[in-house]
Amino acid sequence: MRSDRGALLAMAGGASLISLTGVLVRFADVPPTVAGFWRMAFGGSMLALVLFALRRWRHVPARAWAFCLWPAFAFAADLWLWHRSIHAIGPGLATLLANTQVFFMVAASVLFFGERLHARFALGVALAFGGLALILGDGWSALAAESKAGVWLGFATGIAYAAYNLGLKRSQREAPMAAEPILVVSTLQCAVILGLAAWVEGVSFAIPDTRSLVALLALGLIGQCLGWVLIGRALPRISVASVGLLLLLQPLLAFVFDVLLFSRPTATHEWIGVAMSLAGIFVAGLKPAAPQGNAATSQT
Repeated sequence: MRSDRGALLAMAGGASLISLTGVLVRFADVPPTVAGFWRMAFGGSMLALVLFALRRWRHVPARAWAFCLWPAFAFAADLWLWHRSIHAIGPGLATLLANTQVFFMVAASVLFFGERLHARFALGVALAFGGLALILGDGWSALAAESKAGVWLGFATGIAYAAYNLGLKRSQREAPMAAEPILVVSTLQCAVILGLAAWVEGVSFAIPDTRSLVALLALGLIGQCLGWVLIGRALPRISVASVGLLLLLQPLLAFVFDVLLFSRPTATHEWIGVAMSLAGIFVAGLKPAAPQGNAATSQT
């Protein structure tokens, strides 16, 4: 499958925009669950307004609303876990760990859909976890309790992320229609779920200052609208390998932003670890060529 230049640029632009979401969570001075609520509420509303303005909104049948609950709950869990991981270990490592969803997607394909493991998967796992060992530096035992919790939360994010991807594909298959209206429904359902979670936690929904408001609006615009509109439009026009490679811009740039904006101390061996982990994620996500291949994507 050939890739055209415009689609490659759109995919790279979308992945680069989404890499900012972890940074924006740190800039938004609100509790982690509340940040997720405002991201989904703002983002879902913005995307719905854009679709109505462009006359691209399509009626979403009740059956699709029901199936959207799966990805909505999964993405609510994703954000709940990921935002806490960001506060514990920074947006760079938290985003990298969230992208281990590739491994959980492959595992789900084997367990539930009867697919066979390919040889690249074992190599990808070895590279990714070897890289993580380098990033963690002095070893697991030397990490503070908060950092250990952040790492586990990052891995749990990857599981929730994979569940979201599987659920979104299922909802689109059950109600075949344009992807954007399905995404709006799932996003707004997710906002309701996170809102209920924040209410149970007893935290305030108040946005304390202008910087937080700007960060949350940007989180909704970038995290749920612009980035994924670009990626969604590019997907059918580029090869599967190009999709996997360009989506790695998200965790890579998130790590770079973490270093530049939050002064994360990073030694040479940690950069080598980042490169190894990204290579492992890419290799594990590759599948043997099929007669008619389809590109798949993920979101965080």
